[in-house]
Amino acid sequence: MATLKPFPALRPKPELAARICELPYDVMSSDEARALAAGNPLSFLHVSKPEIDLPPATDLYSTVVYAKGAENFTRLIAEGALRQDAHPAFYLYRQIMGAHTQVGLVAAASCEEYLQGIIKKHELTRIDKEDDRVRHIETLNSQTGPVFLTYRAEAAFDAFVTKKVVTAPEVDLTATDGVRHTAWMLSSADEIALVERTFAKISCLYIADGHHRSAAAGRIFQSRKGAGQSGSFLTVIFPHNQMQILPYNRVMKDLNGLALEQLLAKLDAIFNICDGGAPKPVRKHELALYLGGQWRTLTFRPQFSAIKDPIEKLDVTLLQKLVLAPLFGIDDPRTSKRINFVGGIRGTAELEKLVNSGEYACAFSMYPTSIEDLMEIADAGGIMPPKSTWFEPKLRDAMFCHMI
Repeated sequence: MATLKPFPALRPKPELAARICELPYDVMSSDEARALAAGNPLSFLHVSKPEIDLPPATDLYSTVVYAKGAENFTRLIAEGALRQDAHPAFYLYRQIMGAHTQVGLVAAASCEEYLQGIIKKHELTRIDKEDDRVRHIETLNSQTGPVFLTYRAEAAFDAFVTKKVVTAPEVDLTATDGVRHTAWMLSSADEIALVERTFAKISCLYIADGHHRSAAAGRIFQSRKGAGQSGSFLTVIFPHNQMQILPYNRVMKDLNGLALEQLLAKLDAIFNICDGGAPKPVRKHELALYLGGQWRTLTFRPQFSAIKDPIEKLDVTLLQKLVLAPLFGIDDPRTSKRINFVGGIRGTAELEKLVNSGEYACAFSMYPTSIEDLMEIADAGGIMPPKSTWFEPKLRDAMFCHMI
C-alpha cells in the first residue's frame, strides 16, 4: 500500500505565483538562472539557485550558498509572498503543455516506504548530489522541489479528478515557456479520506524524476528519526497514462579516429540504414543519426532487438553496448567527456546546431523510452542506463513547499 498524508503547504500568494514559481534547480546552469531571475526579487531561483546572488566564482557547495538560500526563503515568507495553509490538505496540480495535459496529486509520501522499496526507483544516485539536497533541505527546513512520481492509473480516482478540475483553480499561471500551471486544494474530510483510501489500495509508486531529492529525504528521515514532518517528503503523483516522456539524445565529440565512411560501414552491421531519413524516430528500436550534414534513419537489425530482458532491450542500452562502447570508446557515459546528452525538449534542431558548429562530430536522435518500460524495470529491481528519460513538462518549484 502507498501511505499518503495531507500537509499544510507553503504556497505563493496567487497573484504573485507567476513571478515566484520557477523551473527546477537542476535543469539550468547558474548563468541561466542568473539571467532568468534578473530584475525579479520574487523569483524562487534566489532560493533554489542562491549562488546567483553571490560572486560568480563562489563555490556552489559552500556554506554561504545554502545560507543565502535560507535568507531569501525567509524573506519571501516574511513579506507574505509565500504563505502556509492553516490546515493539512491534498492538492491537485494540472499542467498544460501544448496539446498535452496531466493532472497530479500533491501529497506527502512516506520516507519509510521509499526506504522499503514500496516507492520504487530506477536510477542510481551520486553521493555528492545527495549531499547537496540534504544540505539545502536541512538549511531551509523545507522540501521546496517535489519528487515526480507515477502510479498505475485508477479509473475511479481519475473520474473524481476530472470533476474537480472543472471548478475554479486557486492558482492559475502561464509560465514564460508557455506551460500553464493550475492548482486546487482538496481539504474536506471526504476528499482527504478518498485520497487516502484510494492510494492505500495501490501497491507501489514509481519515481519518474527526483531520485536525489528522494534519497536526501530518506537520509534526513533517518538522521532525525522521523521527528517533526521529516517522515514524509513532497511529491506530485501522476497516473501513468498521462505521463509524457521525451527522448534523451546523444551528441559525440569525435568519431574515435574513424573516417565517416568507416563509421557507416561498422554501423551497417548493426542497423538497417536509410539515407535522408527524418530527424525524429517514429518507433521503438529506430534511431536517427546526424553526420556529415545529413540525417540517416537507423533501425536495429532483428538479431539485436529481439531481446526479452527489460533493461537489455532498451534502445539506450542497445546503443551503448553495440555502438558507443565498441565503436566510439565510450565505456562509461556517466564520466566520459566525449559524450553529452541533450533533452528532447530542445528538439532535433539543437542537435544539428551542435554538430554544424564543429563542437560535436555527430548526434543520435532517440525514440523515447516508454513509461511501461520504466515500471517493468523498477518492478524487477533494475536500474536504467543514465539519461534514459526526459519528462515534460517540468514541475515548477515553489508551487508547493513542505515544511519539515
